[in-house]
Amino acid sequence: MFDQLATEIAHDVAKAIELVGIAIIALGAIINLGQFALRSFGANKDGDALAALRSNFGRSILLGLEFLIAADIINTVAVTPTLQSVITLGAIVIIRTFLSFSLELEIEGRWPWQRRAGEARRD
Repeated sequence: MFDQLATEIAHDVAKAIELVGIAIIALGAIINLGQFALRSFGANKDGDALAALRSNFGRSILLGLEFLIAADIINTVAVTPTLQSVITLGAIVIIRTFLSFSLELEIEGRWPWQRRAGEARRD
């Protein structure tokens, strides 16, 4: 009985985290499109409006993906882990991690583990 209640609570928590991830992506799209419109058609016209849109929206997607990965992990751990569920979770994490790295490279122009040009080494 306790196991079933704990599993239901974990699934509900995972659903809430998934909704937060979806909301972050959706709100990021809406807010960034609004900022893009203001930059493109407003008084502050600058040539970097599209670059700012891509960069900021990419960050929203990255943050949303982190929440979605967390929800997937909770869902997998909440049920009795089987080889199939662990393999499925692994595939989802690999795909989403690849997407995160790709977005990071697109946004920052460097891999996440590379130092920025002006950063000092802390050895």
